[in-house]
Amino acid sequence: MTRRSCAIYAVGVICATLFVVGIGLISKQAFRQLMHNRLKKEIVLVEGSRVFESWKRPPPPVYMEYFFFNVTNEEEILNGAKPVVNQVGPYTYREYRYKENVSMVDNDKMVSGYNTKSFVFLRDKSVGDPASDNITTVNIPAWAVMNKVKGSFWKSSMVSIWMNSLGCGLFTTRTVDELLWGYEDPLLVRIAPTNPDVETTFGLMYKKNGSNDGEFVFHTGKQNYLDYGQVETWKGQSQLNFWNSNQSNSINGSDGSAFHPLLKKDERIYIFTPDLCRSIYMEFEKDVEVRGIPAYRFTPPRSVLASKEENPANEGFCVTPQECLGTGLLKVSPCRKGAPVVASFPHFYLADSKYAAAIEGMSPERIHHQTYLDLNPTTGIIVRANKRAQINILMNRISGFPKTRNINDTIFPVMFLNESVVMDEASAARVHKLLTTVTVVSNFPLIFLVLGGIMLLVLIVLLIRERKQKLANADENTSYSPVNEKEKEDPQNGTYIGLSAKVDAQT
Repeated sequence: MTRRSCAIYAVGVICATLFVVGIGLISKQAFRQLMHNRLKKEIVLVEGSRVFESWKRPPPPVYMEYFFFNVTNEEEILNGAKPVVNQVGPYTYREYRYKENVSMVDNDKMVSGYNTKSFVFLRDKSVGDPASDNITTVNIPAWAVMNKVKGSFWKSSMVSIWMNSLGCGLFTTRTVDELLWGYEDPLLVRIAPTNPDVETTFGLMYKKNGSNDGEFVFHTGKQNYLDYGQVETWKGQSQLNFWNSNQSNSINGSDGSAFHPLLKKDERIYIFTPDLCRSIYMEFEKDVEVRGIPAYRFTPPRSVLASKEENPANEGFCVTPQECLGTGLLKVSPCRKGAPVVASFPHFYLADSKYAAAIEGMSPERIHHQTYLDLNPTTGIIVRANKRAQINILMNRISGFPKTRNINDTIFPVMFLNESVVMDEASAARVHKLLTTVTVVSNFPLIFLVLGGIMLLVLIVLLIRERKQKLANADENTSYSPVNEKEKEDPQNGTYIGLSAKVDAQT
């Protein structure tokens, strides 16, 4: 065997080996599985893991925007007219969130901690000064007290007399700071001596600046990556007691700060939120990209807050059979000390159209009022999010309170918030690096196929050259060369035979 033949044989063997190995690795997805297993082990909530510190103190800035609905026809509403409001905002705050008193539980299977939040006002991102801007809105403490004493003639009469003597109406005008962070309400001050459980100060965000929602215990994901960040207990309870069914009282999902890696489009993302006193779910909507990072957008569907007629599973969220609201609303009075507070999406987005139609100034739009999470499917990391929710008050006629006799039953909007975050550039660069590593390692078998393709080209070139060499040798072995010039010029085409002259032997 010649040296050239040996080279062709060796190249052929290498080419075949590369193709076989490459195809085998791709079919078994060995390197992809190896990388996924690595992610499952590294993305866990334990000391020293890739995500632990960023989970405790998220680096991207979070902004909280508050929008208020200023009432412009207070007197007309009391006489049965349609409410007219105009939106005022945003009043924007930088939200600092971090987990305190973090400790490992059950041999690193669980981790406990408190979600602490604090807020700093940002004047350059706001429409005005919250300390001086006044908003006319529903008098929430008054409505809470009226609902608390309704059904009792003596209590209703006494509260009605106190409201008249104190000048407490069904609406109030307060500064943004007072509405958010608290003010001393005269009616609550009057009631407090008779009921020690009554707070004399009221605010939509009262006691929420620099505080927490209670202790959470989370799964670390060490045992099962699908449990990563899932809430095990809240305030020591694995089940709520606000609602009327076990399903409604279940604590499902994470707290919204962590999601397991290797997300799929067909799965539901569950989030437990103390603000709503329940768990909600989100479903895949579309593919998006943020700072060059691919992401899946998950958003709550209409069924989350659908009526029991649309979604029978929501019947457990009815406070009573008579207090079962329509699609798009959730009465959260069970966890708001009985106050007639109703939650919805801003401007009654995804709710029955009658609620927005009942208030002049409502204009629900998906782009401005949708809640969504953009999650990188490989890592489960949040790359962008907007959490939007609206606080409303249920206004209706209450016996014993003459001021309410002419008003229409209304879900009255007070304020909505938008809590937003976008991954910062430094975090995005780290995610890019991680995703590049995952992609390269996962696609490593393709390198074998590429090399196999290159070796195939080399083999083809060698075979072509070998073929040409054989043809050239064959031509040399079968070619004919003339012996003299006469043969070249022979008109008989090589049939001439040269004879020498006969010589006489005697000469």
